[in-house]
Amino acid sequence: MGYAEKIIGFYKGEAPDHCGRQIDEIWQMSHFWLEHTHDYIQWLFPIPEAGRFNGFAPLLGAEEQAAFVSDEMLRGNQQHSLDVMLAFFGMVRKELNILPLPELNMREHIWLKRGGHNHQRISRIIRSLHLCHQTELAAAFQQAVEDIGTTQGVVSEQSVAYWRAAKNP
Repeated sequence: MGYAEKIIGFYKGEAPDHCGRQIDEIWQMSHFWLEHTHDYIQWLFPIPEAGRFNGFAPLLGAEEQAAFVSDEMLRGNQQHSLDVMLAFFGMVRKELNILPLPELNMREHIWLKRGGHNHQRISRIIRSLHLCHQTELAAAFQQAVEDIGTTQGVVSEQSVAYWRAAKNP
């Protein structure tokens, strides 16, 4: 099965990831699982480059990008994936507005601290949204993490620079 079939099949709920998980199963995982499992984010937010933690994840190519342009279901499911990750990060989406939840705090949401793998996940999410033709949503998410991360957390300028660059691949 080629990359296009893997990504599109996974996003349509017709094929599992490399561990046999369906997309809706990942959407239901606990925040603890989302934090400590490192091989799902590449499936939820594919990009053209291979990640360090999951050599089995498919790469996003031109064929997959074209599918996201023409298939509203794919875009809708990616938006649902974003909503899952937003809840994990302590945020919520209202259309194109991404807002912090009242319970967002540095103790429980470690992405608000310097460094860490969640900053890389955020870069991946921004880049994938952009490449999957959800540029307004990518920009809204990038702006939200930058604003929230620098006002309610101690996110480094280096992470913010990566986030800004991710929406302009």
